[in-house]
Amino acid sequence: MLNNHNEPIVDAQCELIRRTGDVEPFPSGKITYVAPLPLPTAMPPYGPHIGELNEAYMDFGLGLPEVFSWQVILGAPTAGAFMIIVLFPLFTGLLGIIFGYGNGAIWESMIGVFEEAYKNQLICGPSILLIGLGVWHHVHKKRLSLIPTRFNRQRREVCFMPEGATEPVFVPWESLSAWIIEAKGATQFGIHRQYGMGIGFYQGETLISQEFQCAGLELAISHWEAIRGYMEYEVNDLKSIQDLQDLQGPDDPPHEGLHTFRNARARMHQQIREGRRSRLSGFFWYLYHVMTLWTIPNRLVEWEVRRLERIGKQALPEIMREWSEPLPKEQWANPSEELLRLSEQVRQMHKRQPHRPITQIFAEVCRRG
Repeated sequence: MLNNHNEPIVDAQCELIRRTGDVEPFPSGKITYVAPLPLPTAMPPYGPHIGELNEAYMDFGLGLPEVFSWQVILGAPTAGAFMIIVLFPLFTGLLGIIFGYGNGAIWESMIGVFEEAYKNQLICGPSILLIGLGVWHHVHKKRLSLIPTRFNRQRREVCFMPEGATEPVFVPWESLSAWIIEAKGATQFGIHRQYGMGIGFYQGETLISQEFQCAGLELAISHWEAIRGYMEYEVNDLKSIQDLQDLQGPDDPPHEGLHTFRNARARMHQQIREGRRSRLSGFFWYLYHVMTLWTIPNRLVEWEVRRLERIGKQALPEIMREWSEPLPKEQWANPSEELLRLSEQVRQMHKRQPHRPITQIFAEVCRRG
């Protein structure tokens, strides 16, 4: 989830205008800038935090609802009930057989475990479900109230709605700052590494930024590449940056739902027929989806997407809606000559030195100018 920051400048060094490739060290790591002047990173784009995407604009915020979250909310109580009520008594009976108890003693122990497990499940199951629904409700309310950062590639501008502001702020695309964060620390368990990505701009003496954690350095760069690729007309749909399992057909909507379930099941059966997958794995596929209540999570995601589309658009400021309207092609903004020239230099240098870190290439290209 994104973290929004409105931070006043407290250090004179922060007033320096950072360039692409600049490195800013701090005690436990460093910040590497990949913008302003967004140069190609040569990394595959990946954008889980991207919501709506069309020919005119792209929303960057919480992303789209996922089936897996509903599978956890509904599946955890169901799987827990199955384990406690069914598997625990069976395991008790198996232990009785192993240790040589009589049939009567084994049956009594199984009944006793079942009765105790049933009582506990009557409390634990609904409690787990309520906790899951509470977390979902919190995130859903945030989705409804959050005005995402919107990237308009036809205007080549970015629209921010700072926290507490009444009017949005429009920032030229090529002046937007973006950075990759690397940090590490030592604990009793070893070296702990953290990575993140951020975007932002300075409004007077205040840094308006959004940051979020990433699982790795390459993944952080891929998140930025998804944004950069969209603005430079290299990414044109959500499927290429979100559907890594290729579960969406050409005519399917760009979010998860019943269509992804049906496509996954059809692919699984095809792989079994072709011998690329065993029938045992197919059995566990069905078991998993039965435990997570079959297609109910997929239907709930479709309902949530429809609700967000209906309510979320109404929450946008009028000036932002007007700014988001498509423009005639002759009015589209064009990239600067400097960006085109340096981007080509980056591509050529990366082609000659494919194993060199892309941030070092950025620094050298920008230094040469």
